[in-house]
Amino acid sequence: MAGYSELMAQAQALMAQAEQARKNELASVIADIKAKMKQFGITTADLGGSASGGKKGKSKSSAPPKYKGPNGELWAGGPGRKPEWVRTVLASGKSIEDFRI
Repeated sequence: MAGYSELMAQAQALMAQAEQARKNELASVIADIKAKMKQFGITTADLGGSASGGKKGKSKSSAPPKYKGPNGELWAGGPGRKPEWVRTVLASGKSIEDFRI
């Protein structure tokens, strides 16, 4: 049976592969969505977004940030999906508490 370190290395390699696969598929998925939106006359407002694209780069949370990522990213630590940088930190075996503000 593989040891902990070996399994963690395999998990990290798989996460890197999964992220690369997601990035590779993203452009075609976006193009498909845009084509269907154009075909049916759907706007971002129809989807619940604003026509200008919303608050790009701003946090949706009104809670003060509790964690600061390696590149200055901020996260309040609330419920819901964790930001990519948090998932990367956790997958590498580090503790999120190391990034507490």
